Amino acid sequence: EAVSLVEKLFDEGHETLVMTGGSMFYIDAVCNGLDNLPDGDLALRSELWQRLEEEGVEVLAEELRRKDPLTYSQIDTRNSQRVIRALEVCLVSGKPFSSFKTGERRKRSFEIEKVGLTRPREELYSRIDQRVLNMMSEGLVEEVRSLLPYRDCQALQTVGYREIFEYLDGKIPLEEAVRLIQRNTRHYAKKQLTWWRRDPAIRWVEVSGQ
Repeated sequence: EAVSLVEKLFDEGHETLVMTGGSMFYIDAVCNGLDNLPDGDLALRSELWQRLEEEGVEVLAEELRRKDPLTYSQIDTRNSQRVIRALEVCLVSGKPFSSFKTGERRKRSFEIEKVGLTRPREELYSRIDQRVLNMMSEGLVEEVRSLLPYRDCQALQTVGYREIFEYLDGKIPLEEAVRLIQRNTRHYAKKQLTWWRRDPAIRWVEVSGQ
C-alpha cells in the first residue's frame, strides 16, 4: 500500500517525497520489497498468542533464538508481534525465518535516497531518557489506561505500552515502569543503529546539539 501511494503521489506531480520513521523491516520492505514467506497458520498463531499470555514474550523469544539465531539478533525481541510472526514461520515451514529473506531487491519506479541522522551515543541516550519523562508528564499513563480494553491488540505490544500495562496491573511501581521504558528504548535504538550501519546506501548526517 505504501509503494502504491508513493507512485500515485509522483503521478500527481510531486517531485520529492519524504518518508520518515517506521521500523527497520518496514522501511526495508518499502525500499527493497518483501520476501515470499509461507502462508500463515491462524490456529498456530492463536496458540502462540495464548502462550504469550501464559508464558511471556521472553519464553517465545528464547524459542526463536534456538530456531533462528539470526532473526533473534535482528528484531526487537520485546515486540510480541514480531517474535510470534517469526516463530510462526519457523514452526510452519520447519526452516528459519531468516532463510526466506533472500535479499533480492525489487525494482522501484522511483529513485530512493536514504539519509540517516546520527549523534553521539551519550547524547542520544540522554535525549531518549528525557523524551520518556516528557511522555509521562504529557499523560502516557492516562493514555494507556484508556487503552486497557484493547491491550491484546498487536500494535500495543510495544515499548512504552507494555511497561505501563504492567504498572496498571500492579506488577511494578511507576518508577520501575519509567526506568524500563527508558532502558528498552535505548536497547531498541542501539539495535536500529546496528541494523542501519550495514546499509552502505545511507548518507549519515551528524546532528549533535540540534
